[in-house]
Amino acid sequence: MKITQKNVPHAISLRAVSKYNSLKRPDKIAFKYIDKNKEIAEVTYYEYSENIENMICALRECGFEGKRIAIIGETCPEWLESYYAIISAGAVAIPFDKELLYDQIKGFLDVAKADAIIMSPVYSQKYEDLKAAGVFDNLELVIRVDDGTEWTVEDDKLVKFSEFVKKGEGIERDSDADIMRKSARGDMSIMLFTSGTTGSSKCVMLSERNQIACVRAAVRATDFYEHDVMLSVLPIHHTYELTINVALQSLGATCCINDSLKHVLKNLQLFKPTGIVIVPLFATTFQKKIMDEVRKKGKENTLKIGMAASGAMRRLGVDMRRKLFGEILAAFGGNLTKIICGGAAMKPELMKFFDNLGITLCEGYGITECSPLIAVNPYYKRKVGSVGPACSCCETRIDAEQEDETGNLTGEIQVRGENVMLGYYDNPQANEEAFTDDGWFKTGDVGYMDEDGYIHITGRCKSVIVLENGKNVFPEEIEEYLADIESIAESVVVGRKKGETDEVVLTAVVYPNFNSYDKNVSVSEIGDDIKKKITEMNKKLPSFKQIRNIEIRKTEFEKTTTRKIKRFLVK
Repeated sequence: MKITQKNVPHAISLRAVSKYNSLKRPDKIAFKYIDKNKEIAEVTYYEYSENIENMICALRECGFEGKRIAIIGETCPEWLESYYAIISAGAVAIPFDKELLYDQIKGFLDVAKADAIIMSPVYSQKYEDLKAAGVFDNLELVIRVDDGTEWTVEDDKLVKFSEFVKKGEGIERDSDADIMRKSARGDMSIMLFTSGTTGSSKCVMLSERNQIACVRAAVRATDFYEHDVMLSVLPIHHTYELTINVALQSLGATCCINDSLKHVLKNLQLFKPTGIVIVPLFATTFQKKIMDEVRKKGKENTLKIGMAASGAMRRLGVDMRRKLFGEILAAFGGNLTKIICGGAAMKPELMKFFDNLGITLCEGYGITECSPLIAVNPYYKRKVGSVGPACSCCETRIDAEQEDETGNLTGEIQVRGENVMLGYYDNPQANEEAFTDDGWFKTGDVGYMDEDGYIHITGRCKSVIVLENGKNVFPEEIEEYLADIESIAESVVVGRKKGETDEVVLTAVVYPNFNSYDKNVSVSEIGDDIKKKITEMNKKLPSFKQIRNIEIRKTEFEKTTTRKIKRFLVK
């Protein structure tokens, strides 16, 4: 395989990435998306850059340099234009999860001391409800992306995105030379909240320099180029999707925006991408759909024989995979050749399965606090079961505590480098706990490093539960809600594997407050009552944080001397 060690000299800042593309490939399509009329719309790199430059001027003209601006909603060009412009104007971008509840949005805005918010088309339609919930009370400005409806709302704080961008037209801009020369900011440019309530969540402070370091590392380790077309599926507020998107722009590739998780396979056929960035749940789903279709047609043996024959030919230097499995690949648009998978643990056999079909699957590893990239299995030297060696933006080490059954020194994975966060906002205790005495960031993940420097993750030492779709659930948050139920004395939320599958089910292990029940009530009846109350509680939580299983215990949890539950003993 021909290996190209790519470097992107113009990727020294977000603004430089945008400006370079507008100069080098102005008419190339930066984004494709499905508009309100259900038709494919396009944005060129020149149009994208112009909107960013006008927005930078508008933000500065309106006095928002140095201020904090939240962005919330689904992936759309305006979301990314806002993100680039906010950081490039010297302000701070605060990406929000679009699944947050209204009180959580307000809480995070207050914690971050936000001055403004930019809302996507879907969130623009919720304006009146958000206002009634007091979400905008402490903000100076609310910018809504046009949703195609006429509004009669009168609010001095409210302005349309298109009108705000126009404010920057005609204002003197920085020269192209200055834009291309200026390096990424090293101060706080991005504030990202970990999953949780305002009480249990941490706010990660990243610099633009952190993200650009990951962008350059991603470009070097992955097999993407200017001619590639990517389908964007994951939530854009997540550093994983966001950083990959910036990396693709630094190459001048085209990004197609998936409009719904229900339409992923449909949009793969519509946009015909060459690559996709996903979490393991999607890869598992793709594999299952392929095999279900093969079984339905009675072609299991045909597929096995084809894969065996293909493998034999490849060993002789002849690659016939895309011809032999063209019918299967057509379900993914026919052009898909590469998948990047991360965000949760992946079954090693998935890499082999897709490789047999002619699709290169590379697993990566990261964490928000590292912007997020730590390691990637490089396309030119993959190892099954590993997440690859440390990327060029950092170095890793294992805080080895013991040998596993195969003799590998296993311990916490720790990181040092350009990608590591500035710290947690206004949280000195969390900052102290997050770093070693000699300055390495403690990931909370456990693993070992092989003789080639490849990282193998074997477990987690943090309490966070990682669902198969890559969502992080902090059990402490849900336990706060459970604590409000009078008939529950104590609880611990854990992730249980469902049957023989890898699906993780959020489970509440509950020790009831027996004093709240008549002594004649059976444990079974108590369990039924608590299940009803937890079902009601679930309505207050996003779907991925809802309790799906309940276990009742008859004895208290074992505790430390300070009366903290020994969570690690809850099996």
